[in-house]
Amino acid sequence: MISQFFVLSQRGDNIVFRDYRGEVPKGSAEIFFRKVKFWKEDGQEEAPPVFNVDGVNYFHVKVVGLLFVATTRVNVSPSLVLELLQRIARVIKDYLGILNEDSLRKNFVLVYELLDEVIDFGYVQTTSTEVLKSYVFNEPIVVDVGRLQPMNPAAIFMQGTKRMPGTAVTKSVVANEPGGRKREEIFVDIIEKISVTFSSSGYILTSEIDGTIQMKSYLSGNPEIRLALNEDLGIGRGSGRSVYDYRSSSGSGAVILDDCNFHESVRLDNFDLDRTLTLVPPDGEFPVMNYRMTQEFKPPFRINTLIEEAGALKAEVILKISAEFPSSITANTINIQMSLPKYTTRATFELEPGVFGQTADFKEANKKLEWGLKKIVGGSEHTLRAKLTFSQELHGNITKEAGPVSMTFTIPMYNASRLQELILHGAYN
Repeated sequence: MISQFFVLSQRGDNIVFRDYRGEVPKGSAEIFFRKVKFWKEDGQEEAPPVFNVDGVNYFHVKVVGLLFVATTRVNVSPSLVLELLQRIARVIKDYLGILNEDSLRKNFVLVYELLDEVIDFGYVQTTSTEVLKSYVFNEPIVVDVGRLQPMNPAAIFMQGTKRMPGTAVTKSVVANEPGGRKREEIFVDIIEKISVTFSSSGYILTSEIDGTIQMKSYLSGNPEIRLALNEDLGIGRGSGRSVYDYRSSSGSGAVILDDCNFHESVRLDNFDLDRTLTLVPPDGEFPVMNYRMTQEFKPPFRINTLIEEAGALKAEVILKISAEFPSSITANTINIQMSLPKYTTRATFELEPGVFGQTADFKEANKKLEWGLKKIVGGSEHTLRAKLTFSQELHGNITKEAGPVSMTFTIPMYNASRLQELILHGAYN
């Protein structure tokens, strides 16, 4: 049970606000934003997804730069409320086509109608896009996607490639084509989050993939489709670890997932035989399958770090990243952070000459080096050199005072797990 729901912009502007129970003060949105923006508790730089202020529990998730927030005074399951916020964001995106501040403001009537059907007096009724079609009647106002910057998983179809129809996946599931024609399209995408830990010498210590097969359907008539995965796909790396007793048909080259779960619409009648999933896709965007993989895989990047003393109060850092994927693929929005010794007071940088879109900065508040690259082409290498100045001499090994190094990036049309999918059949044109 929640008392309030609201959506804030990155500036703290209140875009959407709905008070369901009147138990929480009206100024809760401002209190929340100030708390999040200037969070200084527990030694953390960012506010946790759940916290309490003056007896009010605040839950929030960030979606495409927008803050989706719920408040309550009662003791409720945090995971339940956080999942609810994610689903509300997904439902709104299904109806608006694209989720951002502009589309929310232009479609506020439709958004409030959705919220009134999703939540009644603080209690969740439904988060199904398909079910809501029977109760929601306002038409979405289309926002021109051409001038908007991609900020969500669907934008993978649009970034750095012309292989996919750029704007098709960002249309509303309730809007028809010009002339009243029904859309007969379906989009399937594999989205993976990679976590890799390297040693200081560049060796892989741990590696893990959290992946999702995401689908968005515009099909009419609810046809049944079949989705084929790798024939050599195995679930469970040992006996007794798998939720299903599936065996891999090939040897070391097989794709082996540790575990997985499926959307409620998926049937596994033939999965044991030919690795196909049968489903009637509901309207809107939904995860067909979530999976986790810790089998050894080749990470897309390799990072090497060297830090050496250059005097009593000086040191030099060399960061080198190698893109170990094909040259036909380009990685976007790369951001690398490295923790520096706590006595660092200044850092000067030497960027590669002639390379466009590179930035480097020293965040004195948290003693971190930040290196940003707009894009990296597969097979290339890039190096950053930084000269550090300390306020006092370091005692002990300088390499133990620095690190770790973290990296975020997006690589369209690439998945490290080698998991593949193919739509085999569908009763549509």
